[in-house]
Amino acid sequence: MRFMTKIVLALLLVAFAAMPVMAADHELAQKSTLNEILKRGELRVGLDAGYMPFEMTDKKGEIVGFDVDMAKEMAKAMGVKLTIVNTDYDGIIPALMADKFDIIISGMTVNQERNLQINFADPYIVVGQAILLNKKHEGAITSYKDLNDPKFTVVSRIGTTGEQAAKRMIPKAQYKSFEKESDGAMEVVNGQADAFVYDLPFNVVFMAQQGGKNLVLLDKPFTYEPLGFGVKKGDPDFLNWLDNFLTQIKNDGRFDRIYDKWIKGTEWLKDIQ
Repeated sequence: MRFMTKIVLALLLVAFAAMPVMAADHELAQKSTLNEILKRGELRVGLDAGYMPFEMTDKKGEIVGFDVDMAKEMAKAMGVKLTIVNTDYDGIIPALMADKFDIIISGMTVNQERNLQINFADPYIVVGQAILLNKKHEGAITSYKDLNDPKFTVVSRIGTTGEQAAKRMIPKAQYKSFEKESDGAMEVVNGQADAFVYDLPFNVVFMAQQGGKNLVLLDKPFTYEPLGFGVKKGDPDFLNWLDNFLTQIKNDGRFDRIYDKWIKGTEWLKDIQ
């Protein structure tokens, strides 16, 4: 009898010790952005509508693209409405942390610097940096390495991994940044710069728009860049939901349909401003 009492007491002690942990877990779940989204009935997505084919404005003034379709599927899976919050890219992480929206879905590359500020779900697509080259260099320049010379001017968009790659991997070239991808690419078209360094999907689309005039696409990516959904730190419930969401849509055909529409296809170009 005395032995049984000791066992009961030991079990009670374990139960009481676990109670603070369980309470903390419950409190964490209640504070999750996911819980707030469900209570609000609205998913707020932060993006910068200037990165084809991921997010851009069509002729009707609506924001469309790969990321927008992903966000629509996400909101549908949550059973809530979707609100797009168009935000300048260089301020998009501070805006997330200031609760201007719930999640960043904006073609954002997962890197260690950003990961110090926010958390990322598993990558939803992998891209890399490629080069749009002024046609006068066709044949003479075949790699980013050939541009590593002070006589060349390389451009990209400010605050992006394109800029980071240009400065890190082509350090001897003169570098110039632009607020928008299209402005940087046009600098090469107009002969004011020798090369534009940016994500391959954008470069493919821009090349299709320009019809190849004045440009050569070096389409072998020279960096590895996974794109991920960005969320605030300290929210394991939201990250868990996002990872499971990705697994689901990548195995039921929805992701492939979005990929084929925006990455493989160019039919949408006629509807873009």
